[in-house]
Amino acid sequence: METDMNDTPQSQTPNQPSENAPVENALVRINIAYPTLAKGAQRIADYVLAQPDRIVRMSVTELSEATGASEGSVINFCRKLGLSGFQHLKLSLAQETVQPVQFIHEDLNRDDDLPAVCRKIFHSGIQALRDTLSVIDPKSLAKAVEVFRNAKRIEIYGIGSSAPIAEDAHYRMLRIGLEAKVVIDSHIQAISASRTTPDVAVLTISHSGATHETVASTKLAKANGAKTVVITNFARSPIQAHADVVLFTMARETLFRTEAMTSRIAQLCVVDALIAALALADYDQATDTLKRTFDTLSIKRF
Repeated sequence: METDMNDTPQSQTPNQPSENAPVENALVRINIAYPTLAKGAQRIADYVLAQPDRIVRMSVTELSEATGASEGSVINFCRKLGLSGFQHLKLSLAQETVQPVQFIHEDLNRDDDLPAVCRKIFHSGIQALRDTLSVIDPKSLAKAVEVFRNAKRIEIYGIGSSAPIAEDAHYRMLRIGLEAKVVIDSHIQAISASRTTPDVAVLTISHSGATHETVASTKLAKANGAKTVVITNFARSPIQAHADVVLFTMARETLFRTEAMTSRIAQLCVVDALIAALALADYDQATDTLKRTFDTLSIKRF
């Protein structure tokens, strides 16, 4: 059996697995990362997407020759997907081609009836959660918890479809007793970020990670010494350069299901996990604050 000599760890990438346990969504990872890949890596991606079952039987040398890329480029391509190397890619593709994921990504068609629309939308949301669970890194989540617990104040940024998620994160943090504020206006974001200090933590939510306003605000906050945590989709994006901690979602966009839908489901679940981890880290205070805020809100109910 041929051994891929170049398939040895060189550098860590976000959420890179420590073991070669196959992931369930190798093809989805490729599709999401595709726009951010260089042309050479896109050639490799095209080849893998066109015939994943064939890749399982190939060596890194054979894939290199078939795509006109170096063996090192093939390995780097795998690592950009959060895989440890080519063997890991083959294991994951083998699992995916032999036992496909339960729910496939289907785009809506103009002649779909309502039952078909419901099935596709719900299955897409379920798959986004399954895929996000596979890329969320417990170590990164623990770092985010530490950042927020050590901060005197937390600022939360979101623009467009990410704004409601930012507001939800703000509400949830207040409920467990954290000093937080949300800013969803781009101009106020910039002003607020310019006034951050090293004892401030910033949570930025951006599906694309390339929205100019949120990237600029996060960069400005980091330049002022604030600790920055970013929730963004799995792929390389400009905002990651200004993040101390990155929490990934994995939601695939199609023609009708844009980032305003499946990505928000994944973002909300990541926020839920973050809030739960924060509450457990300071259990007594969090439960006491939850009880007091519940009692306060009870006067608004009949």
